[in-house]
Amino acid sequence: MVRVMTMDDYDEVFALWSKIKGFAMRSIDDSAKGVERFLKRNPTTSVVAVESGHIVGAILCGHDGRRGCLYHVCVDPEYRRRGIGKSMVVMCMQQLKKEQISKVSLIAFSENDIGNAFWHTIGWTERLDLNYYDFVLNQDNIIEFNK
Repeated sequence: MVRVMTMDDYDEVFALWSKIKGFAMRSIDDSAKGVERFLKRNPTTSVVAVESGHIVGAILCGHDGRRGCLYHVCVDPEYRRRGIGKSMVVMCMQQLKKEQISKVSLIAFSENDIGNAFWHTIGWTERLDLNYYDFVLNQDNIIEFNK
């Protein structure tokens, strides 16, 4: 079952993020406070997948009023290749359409072979005509990769 994510899901979602190899989390943005701020701004677009009472997948999804973006798309490795990821993406797209968003983007690490294969398989287009830039506003927002 896929449903809208709430703050009540945070601990279980964070535990899921923590077990995904190669997953990157930021100390401030991905804290309970950071996710709460995101969900308040985007109350209906982020989703979780639940099986047997446990969260097995999650997507942070939001928009700026013009363009949507997916963040932290993940499915527990034990539950992959069962359509859970695609079901979550479809629900996010439906929620964004209700909010009149016409285009959605995401960032996938180039070394994330599983994730990149997933996006190609479900029909997303890889952009080769763009460069992606970051500018750090808060040096305390430390990124850490799961090993």
